[in-house]
Amino acid sequence: MKIWFNRWFTTVLHYIEMIRENEDKRKFIIYGSHPNPDALYLQKCDYSFIEPKLSGEEYIGFCLEFCQTHKIDIFVPHKENVLISKRLAMFEAIGVRVLVCPDSSLMEMMDNKAKVYEELIMRTELSLFSIPDYHVVNNVRDFKQAYESLKKKGHKVCFKPVTGEGAAGFRVVKDHMDSIEQLFGYAVGYQIPYDYACKILSQQETFPDLMVLEYLEGREYSIDCLASKEKLYAAIPRMKGDGRIRELVHHDELMQLAKAFHDVYKVPYVFNIQVKYNQDVPKLLEINPRMSGGLHISCLSGINFPYLAIKILLGEKLDSITPRFGIRASHIEQELIIKDTWRQAL
Repeated sequence: MKIWFNRWFTTVLHYIEMIRENEDKRKFIIYGSHPNPDALYLQKCDYSFIEPKLSGEEYIGFCLEFCQTHKIDIFVPHKENVLISKRLAMFEAIGVRVLVCPDSSLMEMMDNKAKVYEELIMRTELSLFSIPDYHVVNNVRDFKQAYESLKKKGHKVCFKPVTGEGAAGFRVVKDHMDSIEQLFGYAVGYQIPYDYACKILSQQETFPDLMVLEYLEGREYSIDCLASKEKLYAAIPRMKGDGRIRELVHHDELMQLAKAFHDVYKVPYVFNIQVKYNQDVPKLLEINPRMSGGLHISCLSGINFPYLAIKILLGEKLDSITPRFGIRASHIEQELIIKDTWRQAL
């Protein structure tokens, strides 16, 4: 069976290995592609390709042609996954199963953090998540007003783009510039002085939508979930400790949040919910309808999320799942020699 991973982030190499090392000893041939020929996960693929720099409908055309040319059975998309969800029928017509949420409107909503907040605020009858105080701005005047409004409520302030992954664009706003003592200490790269943020944002009359919101001081959790449309099989809360420490915890409140979300929205395969506590209240950061960057840590629970998601996609029955909790883990860098074997430009 042939599986293709298009442009992904580096940690997908762990998921490729897990699919290969599946409990059923099923054989897969892994295809990978990326615009950067040195993308590390390509080293774990049987066949690797350099992607053309396309987007939108042109990229969909490329994906369809790639699947037909290489007789792909399963497509695991990351790049353009929202648009791919809208075009699922085109892939199904050529016999390709796609590991993406088939509800394209839900995919589009979850791709925008502000729209997720708006949706959950409107659906008050669900009471799924507490939402941080926030404003959406696209000019420096509104940024300043949002900052002042949040400060008056006693909040520390941060901001981030309404679309994007990981910590890209995230900043915590400081009231003052660093002192010399702080300059010679350990730098905290995600902090930015208020005046400097205003100076940068004023470079343009308008800029892409930015969320200005209360900074949450408590512990952050990432909940990795495995599900079909009908059933949530597992929800693994992964606590982010100091530095690179992560811990898999049996946290009833967070597991119930995941179940309540799935009961309403029926997201299949793998999805991820990120929350952070503030005064003992878990507040939503974002929801990702895909494998998260840290999913390989949650797989230490004994659940092979990537492979089991493929089984769900294929309509196969899963055995009972009993995860292990109380596991603390971290990671270190490891050298990987980059080989040029079997690489082809497209």
